[in-house]
Amino acid sequence: MDWFLKPETIPEKLLVMVLAVLLFALVMGLVLAVVDRPKLPRWVPIVGYLGPAVLLIAGGLMVPGVLTIKDSFFNADSSTFVGIDNYVRVFSDGKFLGVLRNTFWWVLLVPIIATAIGLVYAVLVDRTRFEKAAKMLVFLPMAISMVGAGIIWKFMYEYKAKGQSQIGLINQILVLFGIEPQRFIQTPPGNTFALIVVMIWIQAGFAMTVLSASIKAIPDEIIEAAKMDGVTGWKLFWNVTVPSVRPSMIVVITTIAMATLKAFDIVYTMTGGNFDTSVIASEFYFQSFNAFDSGLGAALAVILFILIMPIVIYNVRSMRISEGER
Repeated sequence: MDWFLKPETIPEKLLVMVLAVLLFALVMGLVLAVVDRPKLPRWVPIVGYLGPAVLLIAGGLMVPGVLTIKDSFFNADSSTFVGIDNYVRVFSDGKFLGVLRNTFWWVLLVPIIATAIGLVYAVLVDRTRFEKAAKMLVFLPMAISMVGAGIIWKFMYEYKAKGQSQIGLINQILVLFGIEPQRFIQTPPGNTFALIVVMIWIQAGFAMTVLSASIKAIPDEIIEAAKMDGVTGWKLFWNVTVPSVRPSMIVVITTIAMATLKAFDIVYTMTGGNFDTSVIASEFYFQSFNAFDSGLGAALAVILFILIMPIVIYNVRSMRISEGER
């Protein structure tokens, strides 16, 4: 049974995966067979349907969360209790203060700029002949994984020494205009903003899609009434469109903020956290699995969780308020 508990070869891993899927299907089949039987107490279907979900949440979220919080109060190998030393180090060490600063810029700029671009773009292409093609063009980056996007933009930013042939598109354009090539992802602090551009490029399509649907939901009577009162152009956009889609904007901004806080792939793919580009999501991985400091990595993970939770709560509350208004 060693191969089942600790599979090493590819065939063994594939076999364990198949067995796990079959076991899951068997358990769910038994649950459905039991709860669908007539004349059962009311609590049986409730437990049957909610039980697996509760177990998965407890086993996959609650237990690891509690263990992570516990580890954050211990040293690198979790052998000695160190109290809040890991948290003190995060908020006092220059390196980690830089990580927090980078995270701040990511969370501040990405949601606001991506939402602004998505909103303006949705308004400009709304009800035009090429609307579908234009929207598909902006939405395409959402279909690309963050790793793929990171690789694409790494080639876009690629740098070669002056006099060499530039393979990076942006530096090639600079050279054509007589400007020296730049180390976009090697030179701080500008490299952090170069990475932020990638996240904006990905999330603008999401913002555009959601806000476009909200714009189409604005009653035509409101638009016509505003035009009859002489409201057009910028005033129509600012006084009619923006207030009408404000609930959707809040959901978009908070959703993008949550995704940005968890942005690990772009940093890992493009710089590996080097050149002062690391953020909390990437740093807790590097500390846990590269530096083998589980205590510090756990502390960073807890901080990330604390930062995300208020956004999640606010997002859920806003959605409930929006549904209540309907």
